[in-house]
Amino acid sequence: MPASPDPESGPPTTPVTGRRRAPAVPTLSIGCLDDVSAGTLLVAMPSLQDPTFAGTVVYVLDHSDTGTLGVVLGRPSQVEIRDVLPGWCDLAVEPGVFHVGGPCETDTALCLATAEESDPDAGLRPVAGDVHLVDLDGNPDDLAGRLTGLRVFAGYAGWSPGQLAGEIAEGAWACVPSRRGDVLSELSGLELWRRIMGRQTGRLAVLSTAPADPAAN
Repeated sequence: MPASPDPESGPPTTPVTGRRRAPAVPTLSIGCLDDVSAGTLLVAMPSLQDPTFAGTVVYVLDHSDTGTLGVVLGRPSQVEIRDVLPGWCDLAVEPGVFHVGGPCETDTALCLATAEESDPDAGLRPVAGDVHLVDLDGNPDDLAGRLTGLRVFAGYAGWSPGQLAGEIAEGAWACVPSRRGDVLSELSGLELWRRIMGRQTGRLAVLSTAPADPAAN
């Protein structure tokens, strides 16, 4: 008769099968509405299939109870700044064209510049960090030598109260911090989207290797 097991010895040891434990799946953190503020980025998630915003990065200019305003980055048009605003073209970074800032009021020009100091009297209103809104009705000569870069956008992206909260809750956008240079980045389209996603952590970084538009997969 086999000996009774020793109650002090604990349960029998499970034999080693040679299987490796599956690596932990990184968490997916896209932020929430409380993370949105002027100077943050809204990065389109692959589930966002609206052609207006699929694969885009939006720089937030203003966020309050009345809604959210921003501009799409990295979407250059074919319209030369010198053909519309000749006084400002020499201050603009390459390419010297209007960038499509979004679907709202596309006949409206909105200008962002980077500068070390604000100066409302010269038409420089701070947004976040070194990024400023520029009053295009002002005199560009007043800003010569004071800017480190400038870009002009046609139109903007806007959300009414509650609209952006719903889209973030649906997983359409990730809210991430911006970095110096994002607004005037030389990258555009999918390259910019991958750069922003790739510097995140967890599954957001993993997504940088996937198509921004699932239909392209």
